[in-house]
Amino acid sequence: MDGNTFGQRLKELRMQKRLTLREYCRRLGKDAGNVSRIERGLSQAPKDEEIVKEYGQALGLLDNSEEMKDLLHLAAIESRQIPTALMEDKDIVASLPLFFRTVTGSKLERDKLIKFLEDLRKT
Repeated sequence: MDGNTFGQRLKELRMQKRLTLREYCRRLGKDAGNVSRIERGLSQAPKDEEIVKEYGQALGLLDNSEEMKDLLHLAAIESRQIPTALMEDKDIVASLPLFFRTVTGSKLERDKLIKFLEDLRKT
């Protein structure tokens, strides 16, 4: 995935499907100016997951596809949220403090790190 933002990724996917902005927006039922601003990073991604899914579905993406997951994750990141699918998994939520400690460089006990990695692999 080359796009670092929701808008960049959306534009990449749209172009891969060989859709003009106008044609895509017609399918999506959204204003081309607003979608253009999202693609250029001038407006943020939608915060509502259902709306993000609509953006992906207008590109022909399936709900469980990796491309759709990418869009959902990038939109959540821009909104400074943890994706809903992750928050619904108790084991992942329980592991988040360990994850945050790990990525911030805090020392983690070996057994807790092993458990954390096992929980990550389950997803």
